[in-house]
Amino acid sequence: MDSPYLTGSFLLAMPGMHDPRFARAVIAMCAHDAGGALGIGIGATVRGLGLHDLFDQFGIAHGSAPNAPVHFGGPVEPRRGFVLHSDDWGGQDTLDVAGRWSLSGTIDVLRAIAEGRGPSRWVVALGYAGWDAGQLDGEMAQYGWVPVKADTGLLYDTPAEARWAAAFAGEGIDPRLMGIEGGTA
Repeated sequence: MDSPYLTGSFLLAMPGMHDPRFARAVIAMCAHDAGGALGIGIGATVRGLGLHDLFDQFGIAHGSAPNAPVHFGGPVEPRRGFVLHSDDWGGQDTLDVAGRWSLSGTIDVLRAIAEGRGPSRWVVALGYAGWDAGQLDGEMAQYGWVPVKADTGLLYDTPAEARWAAAFAGEGIDPRLMGIEGGTA
């Protein structure tokens, strides 16, 4: 990680994260600069809610789209939807995330997925994790998060419940061996 900013990387919650909403969290960082940060949680799904349920809520025919899980994107605006997806599709608000994936947050991406003309790979989430200027840096200094290089295989090919352990393993880290409190030296 050459930049002090984490756009296009993953944040992994440290074992013993004090905020239970982020226990074993994997956050796909979509924006991070001096003004703050925004990420989408990809480490947990919303129980009892699938993509077809979202299609039904918006009156979108399911088409051939699979009934994929909907992820808990974060505690901020939990009724707002986001789609992390491959860069082979773009809509009216699509944001390129460091050349690793794209982020869309309008209904046009859901329609495109349902109609079979959307991105080839995607993850749907409700809500996001957001940090004000300097807030994430402070949390990282207090032993809350581990930044790791983004692996799109983790994003698209690994089940949500396995992403946290798989991301640590990809870095050669066994989280069971990590302490839950930071020290001062």
